[in-house]
Amino acid sequence: MAFPTKSKFVIIGAGIHGLSTAWHLAMALKANGLGSGRDVLVIDKTAIGAGASGIACGIIRNNYYQPAMQELIAHSVSVWEEDGEGYGYHPVGYMQISPEVMHEDVVQIYHRQRDIGYESVFIEGEADCMKYMRENVFEDWQARNITSILHEKRGGYGHNGRSLYRLADKAEAEGVRILTGVQVTGFDMKGGAVSAVQTDQGAIECDWVVAGVGPWVRTIWDYLDLPKRIEVKDNGRVHKGVNMWTYWMLQEGTLGVDPSYGLNNQGKMPPVIHLDSDAPLYSSEDGSLITDRMWGLYYKPDTNFKGIQGGAMPYTVDRENVAVDPYGIDSPDFIVGPEFAHMWTSGLAHCQKRYEDKYRMYKDEPSGGLGCFTPDSFPIFDVFRQNCYLIADSNHGYKMIGVGKLVAQELLGHKQGILEPFRFERFKSGELHPVSSSPFPWS
Repeated sequence: MAFPTKSKFVIIGAGIHGLSTAWHLAMALKANGLGSGRDVLVIDKTAIGAGASGIACGIIRNNYYQPAMQELIAHSVSVWEEDGEGYGYHPVGYMQISPEVMHEDVVQIYHRQRDIGYESVFIEGEADCMKYMRENVFEDWQARNITSILHEKRGGYGHNGRSLYRLADKAEAEGVRILTGVQVTGFDMKGGAVSAVQTDQGAIECDWVVAGVGPWVRTIWDYLDLPKRIEVKDNGRVHKGVNMWTYWMLQEGTLGVDPSYGLNNQGKMPPVIHLDSDAPLYSSEDGSLITDRMWGLYYKPDTNFKGIQGGAMPYTVDRENVAVDPYGIDSPDFIVGPEFAHMWTSGLAHCQKRYEDKYRMYKDEPSGGLGCFTPDSFPIFDVFRQNCYLIADSNHGYKMIGVGKLVAQELLGHKQGILEPFRFERFKSGELHPVSSSPFPWS
C-alpha cells in the first residue's frame, strides 16, 4: 500500500483522543455530505495505544472541583455508555472519600453533579461515613478522619486495549486509514498555517492537523514554534515566564492477589476507591511513620491488570530537559520504585484490614509513566497556526473519550460551548480553572 502524500485531515496519535476524533469526524463528514472517512488519516510513531492511553489506570470519574470539567466528563461518560460492552467499560461507580479539610469542596462537587443530572450520593459526618462504608461496601473498612463520601453511581473504569481497538475498528469501518510506525519530524508552514506534516517516511500535505499525543505535546508545540514560557494572569496578578509545560511522574502499581480478593460485601465488583487523607500514614510493614501531611491513593480490583490496581499522588519532574522516550515501562528513569510500593500498600492497609499483611504481594515490575501538564493542570482544546487543532489533555485523557466527538464538530466549523473554558486564551485573561484542596493536581 502506497504511503499517502495528502489527506484532508491528518490526526497525530492513535490513543483515545486521536481514534475518537477520527471515528467521530468520519461520521460527521458523511452525515453532513462533506466527505467520508477516506478524508481522515491517523498516524502514530509506534502502535495503537502505545502511549499514555495504553498504560492508564483506566478510571472514569467525575469528582472534579472545576465546573467545566464536570460538564465535560458527564458528556464523556455518556459516550462510554453508548457502547459499554464494546469498550470494555465497567460502570461500577466511583467513590471520593475525603477528610474535613476537603468537605466544602466536595459539597460543591456534589451540588453541581445534582444540577447536571449526574447521579451520586453524598454522605457527611465521620460516624455516618464509617457506617456507609462498612454496611454498603467493605465490612473491613477502617480509614480514619473521613467526614465526607461522594459516591458516584456512574463512571468506573475501562479496559485500555479493548476500548482503543474498538475505536480503531469503528474508524476503519468508516474508511479511516490508520498508519503506525510513522514518526512526525516537523511541519511545513505556508502563510502561517501548516501545509504539510513531515514524517520519517515523507511529507503529507493536509488541510487540517489534529494532534492528540499526550505527553509528547511539547514536541508538537515546538514544531509549531510556540513559546516555551508564557504569561499567566491569576487573581488579577500577571506571572511572567511561566513554563508552558511541566512533567509529572505518574505513580501506579498492582498488588498481586486475585482480583476477587477486593470484592465488596455482596461479592461483586466495588466502586473505584479514591481516598484523600490528612490522617498520619504508617507503614504496614514496620509501623514507622510514612507521612503526616495530606496524601491520597486510588485502587480497584482489575482482571486486566490481574490484581488490585491503582496509584498515588504524582510528583513533579524537576528537569529542564525531560526524555519522554522510551515511554512507560521501557523508561530507564520514569518508573515507580520501592518508595511508592511502600506508601501505596500501606495506604491500602490504612483503608481495609484485609490488606494489612499483603505488602509482600506487590508486583515488583515496571509501571508508571509521564504526564505533561499545562500551567493550571487542565486541558487545552484549541486551534494554533490557523489549522492545527491541539488536544492537550494535561493527563486527564483516557476518561475523556467524548472529546473526539466535540472536536470533530469544531473541525467542521461548529463551535462547542462545552470546550470554551479550555481555550489557550484563559491564561492571558485570567479565567483559570479553580484549584481544589486535593493533593492531586487533576482534581
